[in-house]
Amino acid sequence: MIGLDISTSGVKLVELSDGGKNELRLERYAFEVLPRGAVVDGNIENIEQVAEAVRRIWKKSGTRAKNVALGMPTASVITKKIVLPAGMSELELEVQVESEASQYIPFALDEVSLDFDVIGPSGSSPDDVDVLLAASRKDKVEDRVAVAESAGLKPVVMDIESYAARAALERINAALPKAGKGQIIALFRIGTQLTHISVMLDGQVIYEREQPFGGNQLTQDIVRTYGLTFEEAEIKKKAGNLPDNYGAELLTPFLESAAQEITRAIQFFFTSTPHARIDRLFLAGGCAIIPDLVDIVASRTKIASAVVNPFGGMKLGEGVREKQLRIDAPAYLVACGLALRRFDS
Repeated sequence: MIGLDISTSGVKLVELSDGGKNELRLERYAFEVLPRGAVVDGNIENIEQVAEAVRRIWKKSGTRAKNVALGMPTASVITKKIVLPAGMSELELEVQVESEASQYIPFALDEVSLDFDVIGPSGSSPDDVDVLLAASRKDKVEDRVAVAESAGLKPVVMDIESYAARAALERINAALPKAGKGQIIALFRIGTQLTHISVMLDGQVIYEREQPFGGNQLTQDIVRTYGLTFEEAEIKKKAGNLPDNYGAELLTPFLESAAQEITRAIQFFFTSTPHARIDRLFLAGGCAIIPDLVDIVASRTKIASAVVNPFGGMKLGEGVREKQLRIDAPAYLVACGLALRRFDS
């Protein structure tokens, strides 16, 4: 199975395999740019354009896997933890979850795709279990299914992007001292238009939000300053092929702005939760690898900060170039988390 991350900027593909001795192997990864407007705010606006990009990336990657795991944007999914009596059958749980879901979902149940997962015994009552329910509008789920099927692939898992990102981060946390136990860890995924923030303690999310800041702001500044089209600006930004004044006049202010957004988000976390510290901060997304960003963030926040590499500790397939992977890796956190679903028991 392959992980397929569909975002505003493009489609990312990751295929993992069992490398033996409890190791994973990155067989292949690939990116295919999407035309502007094909995906807007996580919604697929042009199924044909996105399906064509998926066809291209599947062919380009060289994979033979047809089963895919896809992710829904976090904002498109309602999640709620509920408490139900232990010992119920799957069918009884299903009926009870549907009954409970109607309280939390602002749509008719026949308009939503609904799923649930028994997390485990409830901390509040030994006779109950905690159950996580997730619901999204059917049309949004069906759009992603249609893209995969139009590209000749078989969608078998529909995850939530933030959950996929956290699944990939768990591998990284496992390598921390005491596997990160007792540490409050913040993940900032800086996307094209939005930055998604997740704060976790011992594998549990204690805070989550999105704020409107992303790499598009830098691209738009390049467009205005140098009279380029948006597509030209994106290419030159990634290649570093811009005039000498780019660093001082555009890049540095953008980095300062990004650090300010992150600092502001951390302060908001402190004021809106009982917590007064963050022990470790991770940056992900295409912007995370911009030189100096992680250093500026660490300096401003006074928090140990690092750029995420979801493929750290994995064996690499024959076609994977290690040097290029180091540059690309932070943008593939969600795609890696989706690909990890292959190994779910």
